[in-house]
Amino acid sequence: MKVSIITACYNAESTIERSLNSVHNQNYSNIEHIVIDGASDDKTLEILTKYQNSISNLVSTSDNGIYDALNKGIKLATGDIIGFLHADDLFASEQTISQIVALFSEKQTDSVYGDLEYISNIGKVVRYWKSSEFTLPKLKKGWMPPHPTFFVRAMVYQKYGLFNTNFKIAADYDFMLRVLGKYEISTAYLPLVITKMQLGGASNKNIRNILIKMKEDFIALRKNKIGGIPTLLRKNISKIPQFFSK
Repeated sequence: MKVSIITACYNAESTIERSLNSVHNQNYSNIEHIVIDGASDDKTLEILTKYQNSISNLVSTSDNGIYDALNKGIKLATGDIIGFLHADDLFASEQTISQIVALFSEKQTDSVYGDLEYISNIGKVVRYWKSSEFTLPKLKKGWMPPHPTFFVRAMVYQKYGLFNTNFKIAADYDFMLRVLGKYEISTAYLPLVITKMQLGGASNKNIRNILIKMKEDFIALRKNKIGGIPTLLRKNISKIPQFFSK
């Protein structure tokens, strides 16, 4: 199976090389790496150009935010499976993609997800998101898989749509509610760390963004007919046991 990895970046000169190497060093050979740069004005594009032989498709143009950039990447993808690796993140090991593909083959599933580590800018693990087996009742109670670890068959995007760019922070949550909750695609849990994610994402950057995220989460829940305020409250409370020192 061919795997498309999409990396969206903007002014990421301090981290993009690490992410590129994380993809390049995978021991799975059939990988298509698509990089969508939002017209960076630092040295990001210079670094990307240096690695152009290991990048399958490089686009550098202005966009309307992270989800617009990811949608551009999805439209360019030719793989059977699509996953994301943001410019600040890296895969947990050189075997990560091989392990993901093996589970897709074994379970004949539509999607795969796993555990997530939050790291500092020096690579120290500061939080660990231990996920669990998916059930629809858990999703309706506010639980969700960690999206940075969520790999999906390309046909899911073709059949059920891309990210809704009306959401500025919660389009990933809306997407998972849509495909896992509304359309009930199959999924399988890989009980391993898939992605190491650097702290500082948009959703928890400041109080304003947290409030925007909660508002968008509520809209997504209602739109997908998964729940309302009780689900939203449980979703935020449920985050507490997900994060603990490994």
